[in-house]
Amino acid sequence: MSGYSLVIHGGAGAIREPGRFEPSLRRIVAAGAAALEQGATARDAVSLCVTLLEDDPLYNAGLGSVLNAEGRAECDAGIMDGRNLMAGAVAGVGRIKNPILAARAVMEKSPHVFLIGAGAEDFAAAHGVALVTESYFRTPERLTDLARAKARNETALDHYAPPTEKLGTVGAVARDRGGNLAAATSTGGMTNKLPGRVGDSPVIGAGVFADNASCAVSCTGVGEHFLRTTLARVVGFLIEDQGLDTQAAADAAIARLIGKVGGVGALIVVGRDGVCARAQNAPGLLSAWARDGDIEVSTQ
Repeated sequence: MSGYSLVIHGGAGAIREPGRFEPSLRRIVAAGAAALEQGATARDAVSLCVTLLEDDPLYNAGLGSVLNAEGRAECDAGIMDGRNLMAGAVAGVGRIKNPILAARAVMEKSPHVFLIGAGAEDFAAAHGVALVTESYFRTPERLTDLARAKARNETALDHYAPPTEKLGTVGAVARDRGGNLAAATSTGGMTNKLPGRVGDSPVIGAGVFADNASCAVSCTGVGEHFLRTTLARVVGFLIEDQGLDTQAAADAAIARLIGKVGGVGALIVVGRDGVCARAQNAPGLLSAWARDGDIEVSTQ
């Protein structure tokens, strides 16, 4: 197969006003598809798409990130290249405009995989990744979300939403014309979360995974559930070692999430054969996919 495949997501759950997401998803997946059409690598495509998702305040990542119990954004992101299993991640960062670019810098410009907090921010700045002040994330909407969560003494998984509504996180998975896979995931986490909390999004094998031998995966949902089941890696195992096709592996992983921990969420996958798949037990999933010029968007 010499074509390309790309899937992006903007979170899962009970999607309120789904129509407001459709133009953004279409624009972003089209940008990624255009890059792949012109010969971009899968790594470049997922990095581009997640950067654009982070820049859109509709999503709980980058600019739209929710605030922790102290009123600060603590963002997490991870990226993996299926060609050589290189990976990079950052967590607990509050001054990086695009955490996915910091994660990519860790992958490409350091001997490490995972940097956190101030160390990750200093490393990002030293390698040309744009920094912002904390006020960049303290938008009126996110401050209102935090106040509501505090008033109810609860932790919410998105722009003020109880766990039955939309869950945060954005991601992208791709296969380029050379047959290489990549995946990227980014999130602001949970409104009113404890300072220092990290979910699955930056954890290789839990919220993000790519290996040319199997697939590329990005997850969204309750991070603790995906961490406890290392769900992204499970999808790869089911394809490479158990011989399942891409959609069957995605479905089986969600069944495992439910059976093992009663988990809630969704995932997107591009298989080594370029097949695009998604699976969920959340009531909705914001997603879009492109394959050799064809584009589809779903807000269900």
